[in-house]
Amino acid sequence: MLVLLPPSEGKAASGRGACLKPESLSLPGLAPARAAVLDELVELCQADEEKARAVLGLSVGLAGEVGKNAELRTAGTRPAGELYTGVLYDALGLATLETAARRRAAASLLVFSGLWGAVRIGDRIPPYRCSMGVKLPGLGTLGSYWRTPMETVLPEAAGDGLVLDLRSSAYTAAWKPKGEVASRTASVRVLHAQIVDDVEKRSVVSHFNKATKGRLVRDLLVAGARPEDPARLVEVLRDLGYVVEAEAPARAGRPWSLDVVVTEIH
Repeated sequence: MLVLLPPSEGKAASGRGACLKPESLSLPGLAPARAAVLDELVELCQADEEKARAVLGLSVGLAGEVGKNAELRTAGTRPAGELYTGVLYDALGLATLETAARRRAAASLLVFSGLWGAVRIGDRIPPYRCSMGVKLPGLGTLGSYWRTPMETVLPEAAGDGLVLDLRSSAYTAAWKPKGEVASRTASVRVLHAQIVDDVEKRSVVSHFNKATKGRLVRDLLVAGARPEDPARLVEVLRDLGYVVEAEAPARAGRPWSLDVVVTEIH
C-alpha cells in the first residue's frame, strides 16, 4: 500500500542534524527536478527578500521563512515525519507508533511537496516554505512542473498495490494516477454530517478533515492492514469503525471515490 499525503505549512522550527544530502532522498528519479527547484528557490530568496515574499505568497510577518529558504543547503535537517507538524501529522502521531507500525509507515507513506516533489517520512530535509501552488519565475507553477518527472517515478513507487490518496487539491495537480494504477487508487474525503431542522447536511471542515485522515492512517498502520484494492480498503475501514460510502468508477482506469462520514468534530 502506498499512502499519498499532503505536507503541512506547520513545520518544526529548525533542523537538528546534518545538512541536506540530496542524493540520500528517496525516489532518486526526482533528483534532477529537485535540484532545479532548490537552485531557483535558494537563488530567489538570497537575492531579493521582497520579491521572494511576493512569489511565495508570504506576509511581512513571515519574512523569516525567506531566510530559511536562503539557507536550505546548509541548514540542519530532520526526518520528514518529524518536520511536518500540522493537524494531520499531529493526529497521525508517528512518534508514538510502536516499532512494527513505524516500519509500515516508513515503507508506505509518501509526502508530496512543492520543493521536493515527494519524500518518504524517513528522508532528512530542512525546514522550508514552498507550496505546490507557488509559481517560480524560471520553472512556472510547481504543480504543473512536477507532472513530467512524477509520471515515471510514481507508478514505480506504487508497485502493484493499493494507492490511498489523501492529498489536498493543490497537491493532486502534481500527479494524477492513470490507467491500471488509477484502477487501484482510492481518493478519500471526509464529510461532517449533522442534522439541521430535521435534515441531514454534510460539509467538509478543513481542520477536521485533516485530523480524521491522520487518525485513519494511524489506525491502518496500527492494525497492520494491507488492503490490496479499493474494495477491500472499504471493508477494512468499516471493520475499524469508520462509516464509509464508496463509489466505484464508472469506467475502467479511474480512481475510486470514498467518503468517510463523521458526526463529531474533534
